[in-house]
Amino acid sequence: MALEIGSLAPDFELPNQFGEHVRLSDFRGVRPVALVFFPLAFSSTCTNELCALQDNIAMFQDQRVELVGISVDSKATLRSFAESNGYDFELLADFWPHGAVSKEYGVFLEQKGFANRATFVIDVQGRIKASIISEPGVARDVTEYKAALDRLAACSTPVAVG
Repeated sequence: MALEIGSLAPDFELPNQFGEHVRLSDFRGVRPVALVFFPLAFSSTCTNELCALQDNIAMFQDQRVELVGISVDSKATLRSFAESNGYDFELLADFWPHGAVSKEYGVFLEQKGFANRATFVIDVQGRIKASIISEPGVARDVTEYKAALDRLAACSTPVAVG
């Protein structure tokens, strides 16, 4: 079961596509974060979703929200994926232990071996303020991200989107 809105986002440290280690707590007190869990690099739905985020990256930048993708792929695969598609945001490898962070967030699909499509918008204090979770095989819509970011900016009551 996915983490609930209002809960403290579990801290983690994962390598990005360049092998640099990224820790969620490094953003605490600095800027909000949108964690975008996706099943697998180079799959058509995931590619389309992340390309849509890249095409709309200004909505994250305008609100000073760090956009971060996470999958169970290796950092080498994620680097190739990012370069192939021109992504200007970090992709983190939840590769080993396999899916450990996805499991902490309650979005790992054991029977499939990867994370469901789930996004958690985390405020500057480290609390989950919005979530966007779709059924397996169903892409998240960019308008859901806009609504979640607007709610974050307005500091309104946390709400699940979608």
